[in-house]
Amino acid sequence: MLKATALSAVWLLAVPAASAAESGDSALGKVLVETNCARCHGIGKSDTSTHPEAPEFRKLSERYPLDALEEAFVEGIYSGHPDMPEFVASPTQIADIIAYIATLNPE
Repeated sequence: MLKATALSAVWLLAVPAASAAESGDSALGKVLVETNCARCHGIGKSDTSTHPEAPEFRKLSERYPLDALEEAFVEGIYSGHPDMPEFVASPTQIADIIAYIATLNPE
């Protein structure tokens, strides 16, 4: 019995939880980035950023795994340049934003 319980625990730890990209609403995420980020960042599949230090959202997954972006959003995004406002979002909003970013780079 102990062996079966231990194997079940290992299996549960090995099965990843649903990522934010899978659990979020990409349409709501798009609205959030249009409202909060589009002033400086390119947020679509082909637009460019208007701020020289603001990466296009479609290129974020080239720099960071989406799970790392999720963690950065949870901790609050702080920028290295002084004119980017601090961005704090709820867990639901974070999931929505990550889901939207995932739509920019379908695999």
